Amino acid sequence: MLVAGFPADAFGTNCYVVATAPGEQCVVVDPGIGVIDRLDALLAEHRLHPAAVLLTHGHLDHTFSVAPVCGARGITAYVHPDDRELLADPAKGLSVDLAQMFGGRLPYAEPEDVAELADGTTLALAGLEITVDHAPGHTGGSVLFRLPGAGSRWEAEQLCLSGDVLFAGSIGRTDLPGGSMPTMLTSLRDKILPLADDTVVLPGHGPATTIGRERATNPYLAEVAELGGARPAAPSRGL
Repeated sequence: MLVAGFPADAFGTNCYVVATAPGEQCVVVDPGIGVIDRLDALLAEHRLHPAAVLLTHGHLDHTFSVAPVCGARGITAYVHPDDRELLADPAKGLSVDLAQMFGGRLPYAEPEDVAELADGTTLALAGLEITVDHAPGHTGGSVLFRLPGAGSRWEAEQLCLSGDVLFAGSIGRTDLPGGSMPTMLTSLRDKILPLADDTVVLPGHGPATTIGRERATNPYLAEVAELGGARPAAPSRGL
């Protein structure tokens, strides 16, 4: 399996490509702001042909380039229905300050072909089998994408593309429209903690980690697991 990616210049949002091997079809995950040239170079380097774009959630720093990536190749964008409206109007997911900061200076277009993701389903795309877990809290439609990791550079039993649900040492912020800390903690309990310790986590921002490492060190998972200690400070990474 081939998994490669890079952080966007804006907000450090990780954009990933996943394929069974070089020279094959692939899926693109979370093409954010200003990623087109680097994504094209990565696809050319590995001779990959995108079959779909998968979105972990609807925030602009993860979706900004979805329309040009999809439109140039006639492919479908996949998003959870609870974040569907953010593809049409990204400002609905922004705070007042962020909406004023963007203020129309970043022209955005909605992709023409959008399919909705359902919790617990398995997508068969580009020769991959990708399980979808609805994990709201950062946004109402945040999801995890899980797939077998054997043959990847991590040689893991399972990979989890976690978007802004889980980071190395932290979690996604919950103070934007559609966010909820109680809902996030439920998602961590029901969707993250049951994963095997050797699951490799590829987050929406920052470095890769593992479930075992986060179970041992992440203060939010410690809180969910009722290990005691003071409540951690509110997260702020990402939009």
